[in-house]
Amino acid sequence: MGPVAILLQLLTRWSFEPTFQWSYFIAMLGQNDYRYFLNIIIFAPLIEEYLKYAVVKSRVLKDPAFDEPLDAMLYLIISALGFAAVENLLNIFLAPNLTLKLAVSQSIARFLSATFLHTLASGLLGYFLALSMLNIKKRKMYLLGGFLLAAVFHGLYNYFAWLIDFNNYFALLLALFLAALGALITWQFYRLKKTLSICKIK
Repeated sequence: MGPVAILLQLLTRWSFEPTFQWSYFIAMLGQNDYRYFLNIIIFAPLIEEYLKYAVVKSRVLKDPAFDEPLDAMLYLIISALGFAAVENLLNIFLAPNLTLKLAVSQSIARFLSATFLHTLASGLLGYFLALSMLNIKKRKMYLLGGFLLAAVFHGLYNYFAWLIDFNNYFALLLALFLAALGALITWQFYRLKKTLSICKIK
């Protein structure tokens, strides 16, 4: 999935910076074009969340070692960390006029926001994947619901990050959003752990 992730990040980079010198096709759309907005709010989140899930689905779900519903959250979070690492490196090293100071500041900023977002969104999907393992009859419903929720939260993050370009006060809104999402994932983790403990006692 590494090459796919790299290709995806290049396409995302073209979308975010239509004036980038080798982005001839997307440059024609213009940054204010509705297709640019749809990409960062809808298409990019859907593609990225599916790609992170696809790694776990193809490499882990059929593995005999994957025998605990709680593993679903853990493996998806690990997948998200790998994906975020690729994305962060591409965004830093493809930046025009890159300097050591810029690289360090971008690394810190992306670690505190983008990496956190990817981890939380995948953790959210992992929670619903775990629920689907506990309720086979509603498996597809849980998977679809979790995937759409992860994509929605990812899209909201992209929207808030986009607003920061117009007003720095939106950075606070973005931080509060990530904190709320973090609290939700933490609650889901302990709720799932408690549910599994009750099931084992029974």
